[in-house]
Amino acid sequence: MVNKVWAFFIIIGICFCFITGRVDIINNEILLSAKTGFDMTIKILPVMALWLGIMKIASVSGLIEKFSRLISPFLSKIFPEIPAGHESLSLIATNMTANLFGLGNASTPFGLKAMKSLQELNPKKDEASNSMITFLVLNTSGFTIIPTTVISIRMLYNSVNPTSIVLPCLLATSASTIAGIFIDYLFRRKK
Repeated sequence: MVNKVWAFFIIIGICFCFITGRVDIINNEILLSAKTGFDMTIKILPVMALWLGIMKIASVSGLIEKFSRLISPFLSKIFPEIPAGHESLSLIATNMTANLFGLGNASTPFGLKAMKSLQELNPKKDEASNSMITFLVLNTSGFTIIPTTVISIRMLYNSVNPTSIVLPCLLATSASTIAGIFIDYLFRRKK
């Protein structure tokens, strides 16, 4: 649906430029946006590579598994349907760790694997289980301690203090996570 909305806006913009005789604006914007996208990729790539490498080292070294065990009492309360020691708990923990460091792109593969693993436990395959819904709420709220990607973008655009976003981000993601878990809990009890 969103693709259709964006396509509509783009087509309307192009038609408007043709009608008003300002086709040069389209050419300039296409070239400028390509350059901006390339510059962002070049500048953010090293930061993402660093954190993705750290996540890989943490995964291979067993640190993620230890973190999973550390937060398993918390996860077992949020996900009571998942059996203890199931792989989906470690995948959820890995996803949460990547989100903690503001690495949305790094958390996506773990989130997809976690959903696939949760689907295997799901008795009704055509309907999302409570655990799947709860995980979606947690993943969407994205509790973040260090918003690495946002800091990188702020650095890219020469922010005076790119890390000033840390406290507001921590407060906002804490509030959204707590609210999401609470609302999820209310809906689950209602069922």
